[in-house]
Amino acid sequence: MNSLAELARLIENTVRFGTIAEVQYTPPRVRVRTGELLTTWLPWLAWRAGESLEWDPPTIHEQVILLSPSGQLANGVVITGVFSDLIPANGDRAGLKRRTYADGAVVEYDSVAHHLRAVLPAGGTSEVISDGGIRIVGDIVHEGNYTQTGNQKVTGKVEVTEDVVAAGISLVLHKHAGVMPGPSQTGSPVK
Repeated sequence: MNSLAELARLIENTVRFGTIAEVQYTPPRVRVRTGELLTTWLPWLAWRAGESLEWDPPTIHEQVILLSPSGQLANGVVITGVFSDLIPANGDRAGLKRRTYADGAVVEYDSVAHHLRAVLPAGGTSEVISDGGIRIVGDIVHEGNYTQTGNQKVTGKVEVTEDVVAAGISLVLHKHAGVMPGPSQTGSPVK
């Protein structure tokens, strides 16, 4: 039979706070410092680990909860995501769901303002691959250059502030051959 001291130790080890001391990616395991103890390699809890998978490894110094069945630390599972003084929360109000990445990228949804926002650090890139198509409903404001491969069909008016160049011919500055100078206008374009 276990002594009272041994039972107290097992109860104390059932649920403990700690911080990530080391991270191993294959297989996914962490070592946790809890008080003066450093655990063996333990699995961490992921949001999904079945047909749908979530990969988001813990980071050094992240505060965690260590659950150890029967108080045996070697059988523990690590629950990540406990804010601390060292790593404070990245939000401060209801209605905001925000993900901040190590490089400074932020993806957030504000359900109060009904606003979805993604901001990448300087030089960051993004990609959407959807061979079945993409549908956007609503106005689009685009800043920067635009390159398209493939055909384009526009239903409605196209307004351009500078010029349109097709096959090297400027819409604004193009000339017509075989026309005499003077006040007359040329005929309709030839198809």
